[in-house]
Amino acid sequence: MTDTERRSHDPEAAAELEGVPADMIDDTTKSLEEDLARLSHDLETAKQDVLYAKAETQNVRRRLEKDIADARAYAATGFARDVLSVADNIARALEAIPADLRADDKFRNLVAGLDATGREIEKVFASHGITRIAAKGLPLDPHQHQAMIEMPSADVEPGTVVQELQAGYMIKDRLLRAAMVAVAKKPD
Repeated sequence: MTDTERRSHDPEAAAELEGVPADMIDDTTKSLEEDLARLSHDLETAKQDVLYAKAETQNVRRRLEKDIADARAYAATGFARDVLSVADNIARALEAIPADLRADDKFRNLVAGLDATGREIEKVFASHGITRIAAKGLPLDPHQHQAMIEMPSADVEPGTVVQELQAGYMIKDRLLRAAMVAVAKKPD
């Protein structure tokens, strides 16, 4: 006997449910198969939701691990860029010293100090994965070189770096500073 049939035969039950919306009254006319199918569908949906949540959590964890590794590997990037100008100035100072002053006893210690400072900077760069970009004599690589001027040259292929105006550097596998270069072009 269904609730509807019971209510029609039992006036007390009908009075109790008077005013209750019909969709809120438990109607047992639904078959067990329908209930079972609905519950099975709900279970499968819940399983899929759990799988998606696990996959998303795993993706977030991988992204965070990569971000942490990148932060560790490239944390010194800003500082390294600032120190590059110091290295450039030391290199320029060493290049500017004429050979006769290098041999002079008065300047020997100064030149030796500048040389030692330059070597120490190169050693520190190497220990932190900072390497100088090769440029002179190589084809222009827009990912590592910045062409500042073109120079006519019959000696090398057009597009070849003929002069390095400022050294470029990489920090591990990322560009720290592009090398500023002069590139060969066909003579007029």
